Amino acid sequence: MTKRIRRWFTLLVTAFMLTFALSAIASEESSQNINNERLGESVIQGEMAGFAGADYWRAVKNGQEGTTTSKSPEHGVLISVPGQTWYILKEKWMSPLGALAIFGSLAMVALAYVTIGPLKLSKPKTGRKIKRWSRMDRALHWSMAFTFLTLAFSGLTLVYGKHFIKPIVPSEIWGWVIYAAKQYHNYIGPIFAILLFTVLIKWWRKSVFNKVDMQWFMKLGGMVGKHKGKHPSAGFSNGGEKAIFWLLIWFGLFIAVSGFVLDFPMFGQTRRDMELSNLVHMFSALILICGFVFHIYIGLFGMEAALDGMITGEVDETWAKEHHDLWYDDVKDLPENQPGYDEKLDAESKGKASQDNV
Repeated sequence: MTKRIRRWFTLLVTAFMLTFALSAIASEESSQNINNERLGESVIQGEMAGFAGADYWRAVKNGQEGTTTSKSPEHGVLISVPGQTWYILKEKWMSPLGALAIFGSLAMVALAYVTIGPLKLSKPKTGRKIKRWSRMDRALHWSMAFTFLTLAFSGLTLVYGKHFIKPIVPSEIWGWVIYAAKQYHNYIGPIFAILLFTVLIKWWRKSVFNKVDMQWFMKLGGMVGKHKGKHPSAGFSNGGEKAIFWLLIWFGLFIAVSGFVLDFPMFGQTRRDMELSNLVHMFSALILICGFVFHIYIGLFGMEAALDGMITGEVDETWAKEHHDLWYDDVKDLPENQPGYDEKLDAESKGKASQDNV
């Protein structure tokens, strides 16, 4: 199962990089089309200026208010001059830096895998299983993972699709792609907010920092440098897992609130409100995407048997001892972690079923 997930993840990253390469090939043709479009726009603007008068359009561009039957906020302003600041921040700064951050994160985990390598268990697996996650926990985790990743891909399509997809596909296909991405993002976004609240309620007690976590951070989680392989002590969640949890909660909260402002523009939001919400939404999403690149790397490649618990709900005794020794000491003597416990439960349930039939 783990190897299959790794294979799919590798294919996904390869496809993403291939799309980037193809878009570079089409960039020259795209730039020519943009120049033609700009030429057409200048002609249209000239005709409009001649029709309405240069003084009229000069006043509009300066933000002078007019009259309209609309009752929405800023209804008298045809062109919002301060909106140019938002456009510059979004297109000239945040979008390029965001792409650099994402590709940089992917490059860093690839470099870590090549130079440092995965963190292996220091002893062989014993075969004894320790229960770690319930079915509800696993369902919540994978629901959040699927929702977050699909929203991330649809959001990246909305922001970067015009650079990576539009130049290499027909206009009709591009129209369907961007429409599907927008609709999916708008309708699935509120589900992310519900799952985020559920995750907070379910796991916050496991994610409160303590002195043990500070020592875990000082030893860099036992993953790199002179501390590699030493497996610092940890409870149910180590310092890194807690950091990822609170990163998700806080920046997820910013994403959810700003997303609702953008998704439901019928509560008196002004253009400034929408622009600020858009920037906060983009920035928070990019932070989470970069953070979860490392989380996914640890689960799939960076640590031996790290994904077992979220697939089967159980981890090997050796893994529990080495990575979460304090938690292991607390649960190792529980009945459900004793050899043969599941077989005993099956026998009891079968015996009860046979008695009910009688």
